[in-house]
Amino acid sequence: MNKEEILAKSRAENKNKDIYEIEVLKQANSCGIIVMAVLAVFFFSVQIFVGGGQNWGMWALVFSPSMATFWVKYIKLGRKHELLMAIAYTVIVAVGAGYHIYNLIASSTIL
Repeated sequence: MNKEEILAKSRAENKNKDIYEIEVLKQANSCGIIVMAVLAVFFFSVQIFVGGGQNWGMWALVFSPSMATFWVKYIKLGRKHELLMAIAYTVIVAVGAGYHIYNLIASSTIL
């Protein structure tokens, strides 16, 4: 196999995408998730400190990117570890969202 054939195979596998750009996007997404988590912890801390209690909806939002990531990884790679993590994060997100909606309904003045 010569150099041109190897290059053509590589381009076909990567669909003419720049490997460096793909890696930068992965790092940017990871950084975005970390910033979101840090801000969420800060907001949770302030809310609890001022007596506002827990905001379970925010917890659901914080865990939802990880949930989606593991579902996509499981669908694309088919590994059992990703499936188990996807299910665990789905349960966490569902419980947080459910409890948040329950609190909203229970404290509603309209219902």
